[in-house]
Amino acid sequence: MSTMTHVQPDTRPPGRPPLLTVPLGLNFLAEFTSLTSFFLLLSVMPTLAAAAGAGSAGAGLMTSALLAGTVIAEIAATRAIRRFGYHAVVVAGAVLLGAPALVLLPREPQAVMAGVSFVRGIGFGLCGVAIGALTATLLPAERRGEGLGLLGLVSGVPAVLALPAGVWLAGHHLATVAVVMAVITGLTPLVVIRWLPNVAREPSAARAQRTDGPHAPRYRLPLIFAAGTVAAGVLDSFLPLSKGVPSGTVSAALLVQAIAATLSRWQAGRHGDRYGHARLLIPALVLAAVGMTTLLWLAAPVAIFAGMVLFGAGFGVLENATFALLLEQQPEARASALWNLAYDAGYGLGPAAFGLFSARTGYPAAFALTGALVLAVLPAALRERQAAGYQRN
Repeated sequence: MSTMTHVQPDTRPPGRPPLLTVPLGLNFLAEFTSLTSFFLLLSVMPTLAAAAGAGSAGAGLMTSALLAGTVIAEIAATRAIRRFGYHAVVVAGAVLLGAPALVLLPREPQAVMAGVSFVRGIGFGLCGVAIGALTATLLPAERRGEGLGLLGLVSGVPAVLALPAGVWLAGHHLATVAVVMAVITGLTPLVVIRWLPNVAREPSAARAQRTDGPHAPRYRLPLIFAAGTVAAGVLDSFLPLSKGVPSGTVSAALLVQAIAATLSRWQAGRHGDRYGHARLLIPALVLAAVGMTTLLWLAAPVAIFAGMVLFGAGFGVLENATFALLLEQQPEARASALWNLAYDAGYGLGPAAFGLFSARTGYPAAFALTGALVLAVLPAALRERQAAGYQRN
């Protein structure tokens, strides 16, 4: 006796393309390890400089040199990727990020340490732009925002773990351990890059169609994002210096802000894929500005934590939405370079300007003025939303 099985045809609508693939996972590993190397020594380098007798000015020079190298690399990265491909740029970035830290194992004079910081900044900038662009090439177009949100989760962990780990190691006279870990994690992208795509893709016709001026789209989104990164740099630099705010409160508040930013960035990607990323810009800016304004009441811990939740949520949404929109307008390498440049330039310039204002107004008022600066780019965000409307019904 035989049995015949009748197979019903599958009439279910096709599912969305898979998001997590082996190449994407390897790319996330490269992102995680390069950021870990960066954050491990971010506070250790100033500590080593101060211990070598450089003083506070010398300690500050370490971070300035790091930032200068990063910005220079981000400016040059697009052309380098176009000429040499992703592999060469990631390899160069990993070598420059990881290997120079070996020089720090013996005690070195201030000038040598500043040079190491500068070279590591170049390596970090090259890795950041190339790996960010590679992420975009590995994501299905209809799930790109969600994938960028996952990238935000991956990149958020090193800031939460590696930065305090480096500080702890340096404080327990284990700076050498931090240096060795920075070397290993900095060089890790060399291991995985061979399995990732190499050629930078050219802009698609769909991206070329979206333009409402010869230069406005290219620089409007970085300007919008930079307004948020200015505020982020101000928070990270000056909230710990606010008088009357206990250090435990500051640490917990900054942690809450980082968690809120990471989670909101992920959710913003999922929402933006469905309803459009440009719609998220104005709410993100408003949330971030209100969060900064609550710091008018620095004496109230509730106001501080509420502000950090609001700012973190707004900043996380702004991170994801601006990157996703840049990828709609520009080739992957250029979009990543513009986004990273806006991040680092705003993050570095914000504290410098805040220091000038706060000397006259005090910290609470200066925080509120920073919130007003965030709102100043609302017209640009509205223009960006209108431009996106030409593509969406």
